[in-house]
Amino acid sequence: MKIKTAFMYSDEYLTYFFNDDHPFNQKRLRMTIDLLRMMNLLDDNDIVAPRTATDDELALIHDRQYINIVKECGHTQQEIAIAGSFGLGTEDCPVFANMHEATALAVGGTLRAAELVMSGEYRHAVNLAGGLHHGFRGRASGFCIYNDCSVAIAYLRQKYDARVLYIDTDAHHGDGVQWAFYDDPNVLTLSFHETGKYLFPGTGNITERGDGQGYGFSVNVPLDAFTEDESWLEAYHNVLPTVARGFKPDVILTQNGCDSHIFDPLTHLSTSMRIYQEIPKLARELADELCEGRLIATGGGGYDIWRVVPRAWSLLWAELSGQRITDNLSVPKTWIEKYQSESPVQLAPTLLDPEGLFPPIPRRAEITTKNKNTIEKTLLYCPRG
Repeated sequence: MKIKTAFMYSDEYLTYFFNDDHPFNQKRLRMTIDLLRMMNLLDDNDIVAPRTATDDELALIHDRQYINIVKECGHTQQEIAIAGSFGLGTEDCPVFANMHEATALAVGGTLRAAELVMSGEYRHAVNLAGGLHHGFRGRASGFCIYNDCSVAIAYLRQKYDARVLYIDTDAHHGDGVQWAFYDDPNVLTLSFHETGKYLFPGTGNITERGDGQGYGFSVNVPLDAFTEDESWLEAYHNVLPTVARGFKPDVILTQNGCDSHIFDPLTHLSTSMRIYQEIPKLARELADELCEGRLIATGGGGYDIWRVVPRAWSLLWAELSGQRITDNLSVPKTWIEKYQSESPVQLAPTLLDPEGLFPPIPRRAEITTKNKNTIEKTLLYCPRG
């Protein structure tokens, strides 16, 4: 049965655009919507327009000076000398026109999603333009100008006095969100990511557990490079339920980066599309069990926009909207015909990756053992009910 779930979207989301050569490309949003429509999984009644976050809302997390610099950088053609001090004008975060407006709209989409869920108007809400989890109080980082996840969590705390469980399954550690709430016992941040030994931002060790009253409310599961499906899902299914049931949240906010897939060009994990079936399924089940279904989902990383992102996010939407996909459905030929001429790679013909498509990694046993040890150590310090 279809579940009332909001799909936050505006074509203005596509204005969050660094340059033609940058790996962060929001064309993936348009491709995902087209795929969902062609599979009859999304209709006009599901789509809700975002709003723009106000400066006061952004200031729940970001310094006002930083907000003003973001505005100035996006509204002038001249180089601003101090921009680099705020992480702007770098290779990761180049300045682009109307940067403040584009990012404030992405943040507002996650805030509107939170309002719809907390009011009970919708059971779940999805803002794929969000998930900008690397943004800091006064600095852009990792393709992220403002941090919609952190702003939304602060908003949920301020307006609804909610205990928030944040689940981050991006291949990169959710550092901006973790540090924003590192001493807050009412926000639990849980991140499953590739170990920082090999990958930006280099943080997310299991020893990062929080500070002061927030000690124990930061949980990290750093997975070894080249981790495959079974080991990734073993970590997810062992740690997440323990953490969620111990914390007893009022609402769950998820970051759904899909850059752990073996095709992703920026990371070193080796999962298939299978994990993107399981990630939203367990999160939704725990939301139903613990917080009357209240779940807000955002996007995140994902740099193979052709073969990975539209399929992964279609699985996310299908699960949260009560249209779970269990069979390996064919990708509509009309979608492939629309995008194949633009794609530098052959588009996938099915929604899931066929069994046996990727040969096992030679170090599979060693990697699995390392991850088991990480899981055991993480569970030693997890909050428990």
